[in-house]
Amino acid sequence: MLIERLKLNDFRNYESLLLRPDSGLNVIVGENAQGKTNAVEAIFLCAFGRSHRTAKDAELIRAGFAGGYVGMDIRTKSGSRTIEIKLKSGERKQIFIDKLMAKRTGELMGALNAVMFSPEDLELVKGAPAERRRFMDMELSQLRPAYYYTLQRYNAALRQRNALLKPDAKADMNAVRQQLYIWDEQLSKTGAEIMRMRAEFVQRLGLIAGRLHRQISGEREALLVRYAPDVDIERMGGGDAEAALSEALYNGALDDIRRGYTGAGPHRDELELNLNGTNVRVFGSQGQQRTAALSLKLSELELIKGETGESPVLLLDDVLSELDEPRQRALIEAMSDCQTFLTCTTLEGLKRAGLKGLNVWRCTAGTLTREKM
Repeated sequence: MLIERLKLNDFRNYESLLLRPDSGLNVIVGENAQGKTNAVEAIFLCAFGRSHRTAKDAELIRAGFAGGYVGMDIRTKSGSRTIEIKLKSGERKQIFIDKLMAKRTGELMGALNAVMFSPEDLELVKGAPAERRRFMDMELSQLRPAYYYTLQRYNAALRQRNALLKPDAKADMNAVRQQLYIWDEQLSKTGAEIMRMRAEFVQRLGLIAGRLHRQISGEREALLVRYAPDVDIERMGGGDAEAALSEALYNGALDDIRRGYTGAGPHRDELELNLNGTNVRVFGSQGQQRTAALSLKLSELELIKGETGESPVLLLDDVLSELDEPRQRALIEAMSDCQTFLTCTTLEGLKRAGLKGLNVWRCTAGTLTREKM
């Protein structure tokens, strides 16, 4: 999968940009706050329909302007495609795929497969469980667009159920409980499907991550990646995820009413990472946590390639400076067979790593200028 052309108009600090990237490594170099990450963010937006930095589309529009535009031409094994996103202040963004307006963001999933790795992704290991759930959700949405829609339905039902649970002194608790059952059925069905797809995904991802982690650590460390659903499927449902979730919601209804939110379900799942038998989030050193995060990200690349038959686009936002030499080597090897966009403040680290034939653009105040290397 290749991006052949990227066009921006009034996006972040870019007035106008037309970029024709190389099929290999594309380096965007410049000082901080010049727009390097903004260019990578535009690619991420076309892959996922949202920014990795903000939930507010209005922040993507250049200051003082009413609208912005991101467009790209991509080439896949099945042919050429176009993705366009039009941003308007105070309105929902419009997404066009092959010139046809998408009715839902989910239609974008899988059109451009991309893997993002930035310093913030180190939180994937040491951060809260929500970070790891987001990781599973984003990758599954690319690989299985049906997962994206199932997750949307689950979250909509969860919001409705939680709205019923908001404290109200005048509410009839029995009446509230009866209404909860309506949403419990939807949560149980969609939640069970989410759990099934997450379990399958983590099983495959874990095999790849374990192998890569052994290679990166010089066979000194064994990484075990395990899906830990919030609901005990075997104990509560006899192996039936829908029955287990339904039982958990029924049993916890009164507690949910008292505390004002839903206390059981996939929205509380965890992705456990154990290193040599211990929890790397709690007991791992910073170096071990970074290696585990890198192993997961490189596993994404391999898994997507195995599923789709083509390499995703790799987005590396100022991440090489955060890694030591062995981890840099592992990441550089991953770049060899996929189109990569890498941002950095200096080229010295890339030169020390032995990278040659770099395609370099100098970023200055929202403009990219090609440099000869």
